[in-house]
Amino acid sequence: MTIFSRIINGEIPCYKIAEDDRFFAFLDINPVNWGHTLVVPKREEDYIFDLADDELADMMLFAKRVAHAMKKALPCRKIGVTVLGLEVPHAHIHLVPLKSEGDMDFHKKISDPDPEKMKQIANAITAEFE
Repeated sequence: MTIFSRIINGEIPCYKIAEDDRFFAFLDINPVNWGHTLVVPKREEDYIFDLADDELADMMLFAKRVAHAMKKALPCRKIGVTVLGLEVPHAHIHLVPLKSEGDMDFHKKISDPDPEKMKQIANAITAEFE
């Protein structure tokens, strides 16, 4: 079982943003920018492009809803999207609030993010999720 499955199952706490019957979104605990969110399928699959076509399409549509909520809740110009996925063998999409392209630099993470600020950000995004 992957760490993401353990998060989805409630075995590991997270800053949950949204979920439905197939997908789950939560704040990255090692964010590159405040509000950095991960979107994952609840079903374990290592490689995003091994998902069935309809599952991948639905995951992107779910991510789009999360991105719209992020855009409303956070001061940013756009929401960046990337797929890296080497560190956890569970398909996932990174959504990162952007003011500039430098905000997508995965080598510059926020060190020791404040839990209270993370909670406030998660609550603000969740409140905008439709």
